[in-house]
Amino acid sequence: MEQWWWYLWFSIISLFGASLGNWIHRWRNPKCNGKLPPGSMGLPLIGETLSFFVTSNSIDIHPFVAQRMKRYGSLFKTSLAGRPVVVSLDPDFNYFVLQQEDKLVELYYMDSLAKLVHQDDMKNIGGDFHKYFRRVILSHFGHEPLKHKLLSQFEDVINHELQDWSKLPQVDLKHQTASMLFNTASKILMSCVPEENLGHDLSDILQGLMTFPKKEKALKLTSGVLEERMNLYPTDKGDLLEKMVGDMGKEAGLTKQFVSHALFGLLIATIETIAPTITLAAKYLLDNPSALQHLTEEHERIVKKREDAKSGVSWDDYKSMTFTHYVINETLMLGNFLPGIFRRTIADIPVNGYTIPKGWVLLIIPAVLHLDPNTYEDPLAFNPWRWKNIERNTMAKKFIPFGGGNRACAGAEFSRVLVAVFLHVWFSKFRLTKIKGGDVARAPLLMFKNVFYVKVSEK
Repeated sequence: MEQWWWYLWFSIISLFGASLGNWIHRWRNPKCNGKLPPGSMGLPLIGETLSFFVTSNSIDIHPFVAQRMKRYGSLFKTSLAGRPVVVSLDPDFNYFVLQQEDKLVELYYMDSLAKLVHQDDMKNIGGDFHKYFRRVILSHFGHEPLKHKLLSQFEDVINHELQDWSKLPQVDLKHQTASMLFNTASKILMSCVPEENLGHDLSDILQGLMTFPKKEKALKLTSGVLEERMNLYPTDKGDLLEKMVGDMGKEAGLTKQFVSHALFGLLIATIETIAPTITLAAKYLLDNPSALQHLTEEHERIVKKREDAKSGVSWDDYKSMTFTHYVINETLMLGNFLPGIFRRTIADIPVNGYTIPKGWVLLIIPAVLHLDPNTYEDPLAFNPWRWKNIERNTMAKKFIPFGGGNRACAGAEFSRVLVAVFLHVWFSKFRLTKIKGGDVARAPLLMFKNVFYVKVSEK
């Protein structure tokens, strides 16, 4: 009898071991209608996720990518958060595939970020609906509203904020900027300034994607404003929310839940991109006297050219800020504020003798393009002057801080204008002095290891 039990347990363990071995083999060798790119799928379930999120005390290409690029080349497979992924570092292929939205690839967020932005809602953004949503955003954040309305509003808000900051002994630049941006974006989106400013909370939300208590607070805010607006519609607000409420029932997919989550996503996008850009630009400028002096001279020259010295910044002023635009480009190039551009393949994609299978995640890493010494000499050095000689074709394929293709960020010009106006107000009316902090790291998201404190003084 004991021998029978022994054989039974031995058979069960053998069967389990064989099944486990077969499962691990299939994990490490996924099916493919062709040849997969080289690489490793890592450990079952977790893949190489832990290595992907290891903190690096440098703004250089994250070690996870750099090591695999050296070993496998510009295309390699891996597994992140339980998903099979192909990482592409090839600028020509990246440029091509970003033009193939809804043909070869579709918008995708990794699981934690998907929960943050509610990917199920975002699936509706395809084809005509995406064109509608982009058109709505541009009608409130794009070239015309920037030129005729928002530019002067930005200047007033930033001037007021810097005056308030000048009364403080020191300022946490990133979080104070995030709070300013939260109010600014709330006015444009919803014509309101919430009693509780959530900018500070939301400014670090992407660094803690696994826990979202702050997210729920922000969603409660946007849902509440939406409910109130629907009860009052129509109004004369003329904001983005008014437009979307008016179009509910006309546009398929434009639900209450989508509108609420869209407002939330736009708030995060504004804060999480512009606040660190301004902070990193300030850090580099305050550490670079030559660039600081060059920028000071540019903005003093702009003010002196005005017929009325007290008049505000004009669109012509903005377009003439040549060195300012160089500084913004340089900051975006060095910052690489998001870890990558995610897409999901909707068809098998052949590339360089390999096949990226349908249903896999495609991850494009802008930092690899931006920090390539073959394109940008000494890429880790802060050198705004480099942009004087960089050709437009190079920028199209090797400078993609706002993505590419028809899903490129609709708020790109909005971000650039806001940063430029911040720099204009700073250099024409105020002085910033570094107090302490501002050390940066990458994990793989750019992060400030310690608070960057500055002292703001009026000239």
